[in-house]
Amino acid sequence: MAGTRKTQRRSFGAVRRLPSGLFQARYTDPLSGERVSASTTFQARQDADAWLATRQADIIRGAWMPEARKTHTRTTFAEYAHDWLDRRDLKPSTRGEYRRILDKRLIPVFGGRPLAAITSEEVREWHAKTGRATPTERAHSYALLRTILGTAVTDDLIAANPCRVRGAGQAKRARNIRPATLDELRVIVEAMPPRWRVLVLLSTWTALRFGEATELRRRDVDLKAGVLRIRRGVTRANGGHVVGTPKSSAGSRDVAIPPHLLPMIAKHLEHHAQPGKDGLLFPAASGGHLAPSSLYGAWYPARHVAGRDDLRFHDLRHTGAVLAASTGATLAELMARLGHSTPAMAMRYQHAAADRDRDIAARLSQLAEG
Repeated sequence: MAGTRKTQRRSFGAVRRLPSGLFQARYTDPLSGERVSASTTFQARQDADAWLATRQADIIRGAWMPEARKTHTRTTFAEYAHDWLDRRDLKPSTRGEYRRILDKRLIPVFGGRPLAAITSEEVREWHAKTGRATPTERAHSYALLRTILGTAVTDDLIAANPCRVRGAGQAKRARNIRPATLDELRVIVEAMPPRWRVLVLLSTWTALRFGEATELRRRDVDLKAGVLRIRRGVTRANGGHVVGTPKSSAGSRDVAIPPHLLPMIAKHLEHHAQPGKDGLLFPAASGGHLAPSSLYGAWYPARHVAGRDDLRFHDLRHTGAVLAASTGATLAELMARLGHSTPAMAMRYQHAAADRDRDIAARLSQLAEG
């Protein structure tokens, strides 16, 4: 009976006859190096040979999956996406936005589909039909789908990422932003209530994000050095305000204040900011963080007086960037001042000098003074 267990050597895998007379096929897992046996035995040697030939072909064309992972091929996109989101360390606002996109854009289309069943044609058709009126949300939705399925590839749950629409994850600006002129800015500031005039000025001349400006506290303002220390931002999440680190790693920065603003800031601190070193510079009437909706009641009439009904409050940041660029600031200096970077560009921006930023701030005041 010893001959009945003889193993036949092959270029890929091996087939051996068991004492029962059935044939067993085995091969070496190309990732782990472990021996893998077929989950069933075969009546004839040629059937075992055919099974091995199929496994070899799968490996060659990139469609092979570890045997231990095959039990996960029935995992649906909804199951995997929710688990993917739960395992990510995200800011509350980012988590909320991802969940909103999943519930609105992705789960209704792909939720019940097994991961391995989602095809590139299906993704391309979905992208062609979805969100044409909202190109930014469309791009974010595609980018999230691509990232989730990319992780599934890393987890060996699918052989390749079906998201292959070139440029689909890049948002294209739906509207051209026209910066405010200096005359328009003066009209808007004068039309705003006194407690919010400095908020408009800082949002423009130091190009702060709304969440960075409304989280500013007395201890973040150094009038002697002429610097704002941006270390935090506030966002809306789950019906409340959440204070956290800035939007990106580059967002934690010191911003030189244009000198012409310093007397106005000092006056604002005296009359409108909360007391104590942790007092908010721009508190809401209730004493907490200022919400955009509370500001808009004054912002909309003020911009109307200036003839700029198209100007969003966030466009003040864009205006500030354009003004800073007009001083001759380099791209790296602008990115450092704005606290904005991407992974590919971060090394290029990190060398912007604080002294150079102070020069930019001084020239901004020269612009303001004509």
